Amino acid sequence: MVVANVSLQVLPVVGEEELYGVVDKVIEYIDSTGVKYEVGAMETTMEGDIDKLLDIVKIAQQICVDNGAVRVVSVVKIDYKPEGVTMEEKVGKYRG
Repeated sequence: MVVANVSLQVLPVVGEEELYGVVDKVIEYIDSTGVKYEVGAMETTMEGDIDKLLDIVKIAQQICVDNGAVRVVSVVKIDYKPEGVTMEEKVGKYRG
């Protein structure tokens, strides 16, 4: 398995009072998958098999719809190289 990084920002079109609740549902789902992930202020970055991560992205869209979104705009960033890439190698030096 080649390790990749995928960052996902979901922007569900719901009422402002519902926004964080819908995003929380997506993060709960990501947590349930067992992939390594980090929640940031603007996006969640995941680490793992590229196929599994892209499946998570697809399901995240449906979770938003299932929780009241009439539309979902998502920003997806992928960092992939054949030998693999980890979050630690990119940001480890910045952690205490």
